[in-house]
Amino acid sequence: MRTRPTLSWTASGPPLPRTTRLDEVVELVDRGGVLVLSGAGLSTESGIPDYRGAAGSLRKHTPMTYGEFVADPDARRRYWARSHVGWRTIARAAPNAGHRAVTALHARGHLTGVITQNVDGLHQAAGTPDVVELHGGLDRVVCLSCREPTPREDLDRRLAEANPDFSAEAAPINPDGDVDLDDTAVADFRVVACRTCDGVLKPDVVFFGENVPRPRVDLCNALVDAAASVLVLGSSLTVMSGLRFIRRAATTATPVAIINQGETRGDQHATHRVDLPLGHALTELRSRLSA
Repeated sequence: MRTRPTLSWTASGPPLPRTTRLDEVVELVDRGGVLVLSGAGLSTESGIPDYRGAAGSLRKHTPMTYGEFVADPDARRRYWARSHVGWRTIARAAPNAGHRAVTALHARGHLTGVITQNVDGLHQAAGTPDVVELHGGLDRVVCLSCREPTPREDLDRRLAEANPDFSAEAAPINPDGDVDLDDTAVADFRVVACRTCDGVLKPDVVFFGENVPRPRVDLCNALVDAAASVLVLGSSLTVMSGLRFIRRAATTATPVAIINQGETRGDQHATHRVDLPLGHALTELRSRLSA
């Protein structure tokens, strides 16, 4: 059974107090045992916008849902045409100061692990080891019939060969690797099938309305249970796939610190709430812990 996608939430009651000071977070991270849960806000400084911030893509873009992708060949054609354009931006994106700071904190022994809701691979590109990709990664493709995984670069070459005259220009990228293109620009786009079984290919990411694989959820739960604290970076925690780990931490009184611009759905479970841009905040955090 697949869940209905949650694209937004409405806060109940007045906003909880937030601060722009990192003193308490510095103390928390300095004690070690920190599990990081990162979201799209961490990648905005790499040129990939988030979903729900001030310029979030949900203001004008509805993400592809699993049900639509599976059921509608025209929806798959539109998705792959737009994603073929968007992949160029994802593939060229470079880690920013926030990603590099997380890597440094991990190398110094402050972190026990990193769970990311992002599908852009920038934590790994920055050198952070053993990242759990909660929602998968855009650098991989999987067949829905035989489940064979293949690199995204291979599919990109095949799509280019199948569509030699396709010349749509890149529009602003969305966190799922999609871009907004007019239907007329994608009307003649040709989608390719799995080389092994001729099945439907899908990016190896969890679409809205699709469940995170159970073994991955179990791994994340174990990481939460083993952590001394949880540090949320750049996530509104709107979708349950990430929020459930914050709720889990709260049930055992595990401290939760959130650094994000704006309110989050998990604020009531947080012991520390900091409102700062991630690049600035994590650079300062790294610097103060180094000192």
